[in-house]
Amino acid sequence: MASVATMLSARRGRGKADWTDWFSYGYLLLGLVLMFGPVLWLVLSSFKSAAALNEFPPHFLPYGQKSVAVAGHETPLPLYRVTLPDGATRELAEVRRIGIQATLVDPNAPDREYKVNIRDRTPVRDLQFATGNYSEIFAKFSFGTYLWNSVFITVVATLITLLFNAMAAFALSKYRFGGRDAVFLLIISTLMIPPTIILVPNFLVVSELGLLNSLWGVIWPAVATPTGVFILRQYMLTIPDELIDAARMDHASEWRIFWRIILPLSAPALAVLAIFSVMWRWNDFLWPLIVLSRTEKFTLQLALNAFQGELTTQWHYLLAMTVVTLLPVTLVFAFLQKYITTGIASAGVK
Repeated sequence: MASVATMLSARRGRGKADWTDWFSYGYLLLGLVLMFGPVLWLVLSSFKSAAALNEFPPHFLPYGQKSVAVAGHETPLPLYRVTLPDGATRELAEVRRIGIQATLVDPNAPDREYKVNIRDRTPVRDLQFATGNYSEIFAKFSFGTYLWNSVFITVVATLITLLFNAMAAFALSKYRFGGRDAVFLLIISTLMIPPTIILVPNFLVVSELGLLNSLWGVIWPAVATPTGVFILRQYMLTIPDELIDAARMDHASEWRIFWRIILPLSAPALAVLAIFSVMWRWNDFLWPLIVLSRTEKFTLQLALNAFQGELTTQWHYLLAMTVVTLLPVTLVFAFLQKYITTGIASAGVK
C-alpha cells in the first residue's frame, strides 16, 4: 500500500503539480473509466429488478420503487411524492389507479383518500439491491449444471494443455535431433491457419470417435496449442543445460528431469499459459456450440445464448449469470497476473 501511495502522489514539479502531472492523471483516469465503467455498470445492473432495468432514462445505481406497509392492505403499496392543491408536499401510498387518475392514502392515516393525476406524482426511490437475481438462477434454471460443465472443461483442458505443451517445448528446446527446427517452424506456421477452417475436420474426427455431446469432445481438439509451445520453448531455452547434465549424471530419468527440474523452473511461463488457456476455454463459444446439442451438456456461454428468448428476455437473470461467468477468469487473472510480465519477458530472451 505504501508503494501504491508513493506512486500516486509522485509529482514531476517541485512542491506543486506540473501540467504534465495533470495530463498524466487525467489520461489514466479516462482510461480507467473507459475500461472499468462498462464492467461496473454490468455489476450494478445485475442487482436491479426487472422493472428497474426497463426504466427510461436508465439509472446507474440500482434504484427501485419504495413501498410501505399500510393498515388494511395485505401487500406493501408503492410510495409517491405528491404536491397537494394547498401546496404541501407529502409522501402518499397508491391504493389503485384507474386511467390517469390515481387514488392515494397517507400511510399514517389510511382512512382519507386523495385523487391525484398520475402526472402530478413522483415515485419515491431508494437503493434496492435485488440479490434474488443471483439466488433464483440456481433454483429456477440448471445453472449449477452449466457452471460445472464450464469448470470441468476449463480445469481439465488447462491441465492437459500445460502438460502436452510443456513436453513438446522440452523436447524442442533441450533435445537435439534432425529436423527439430523444421518441426518447430511447422508448429508455429499453424498460427496462420484461421480456426474456422479446421472446424469441419475437427468435427468429423470428433464424430468418428463418438465424442459428440460429450465434454471430452470439447476438450481434446485444442489441447496442443502453437502459442503455448512457443512460449514454453522460448522460456526453457533460458534454463541452463548444465542442470540437466548434472541430473543425468545422478542417473535421473528423463521424466524425472522434466517433472522435478524443468517444470518448477518454468513456473512463470506455465502461469502465463494457464491464464491464456483459462480465458480460451472459459470464453469459448463456437466449438462447444458445434459439438454440444443436449441442454444438460451446455457450458455457461451456450446457456447464456439459449437463455435469450425469441419474444422476451429476463435481463435481470441474464445479467446476474453474466457476472458469475466473469468471476472465474477475473480471479485467475488476479492471482496469476504477477507472472505475466515475468513469463512473457523471459520467453523472449533468446
